[in-house]
Amino acid sequence: MSTNESGIVEIVKQRYGAIARGEQSGCGCAATTDIAKAIGYSEQDVAFANQANLGLGCGNPLALTEIQPGMTVLDLGSGAGFDAFLAWRKVGLTGRVIGVDMTDDMLARARANAAGLGATNVEFRKGKIESLPVDDSSVDLVISNCVINLSTDKPAVFREIRRVLRPGGQFAVSDIVLLRELPEKIANDVNAYVGCVAGASLLNEYILMALEAGLIELRIPEIVPSGNIVDAYGLGVKTTTTGCCLGGTSEQAVSEAVTAVASVKLHGKKP
Repeated sequence: MSTNESGIVEIVKQRYGAIARGEQSGCGCAATTDIAKAIGYSEQDVAFANQANLGLGCGNPLALTEIQPGMTVLDLGSGAGFDAFLAWRKVGLTGRVIGVDMTDDMLARARANAAGLGATNVEFRKGKIESLPVDDSSVDLVISNCVINLSTDKPAVFREIRRVLRPGGQFAVSDIVLLRELPEKIANDVNAYVGCVAGASLLNEYILMALEAGLIELRIPEIVPSGNIVDAYGLGVKTTTTGCCLGGTSEQAVSEAVTAVASVKLHGKKP
């Protein structure tokens, strides 16, 4: 890992640690419950696991997936456990959910949430999504929510997804991608990177990474324009340039970024 990449990783850890400790809010200016509903979660989802909802997602990776009782589900970049607990509700007592996160404060918060819910078959492990602390061919479904775009080595993430999946196992991720290149100022802005924008790959490159990792039957069941995400997070251009993800960036650059970005669901499987 280059010095620049390691610096980005450390900044990401610091920011998400501060969010876990309640010292900083997520990207959104709206309430976390409103954000969750706007990006695809139901009232029941929010009521069930809202203590783990930090308003950090860009979609619902569990939507349009079939999770059966007894399955083993792996959540990449699990944060405080929101998606992990929603998956746990579906796998039941005979299933298992593993969350992986690199931030100590997020792990502590997730484990406390698991104890509060009595989720004894949900486990949170410390690790990086580029080198997962998970056995080969041990997982039925991999999920992730607005996390792969933060990785400085996305091809490694997709290779790890293939490694940990059982033959025929599936993955379903929600992520931020680019429809075209970002304005240079935002592309070079670390704050924008941590806010999930500048770290995003072009959509065709993102799909190619999954293909080159050996994942098959790729499909994109949903593409959500960035304007919908901006509305969900309560981010107008004025608030964005003064206090949220892209604070200090010009209105013109933010407007260009908004039209360049989309949230997608990518599904596929291991042969």
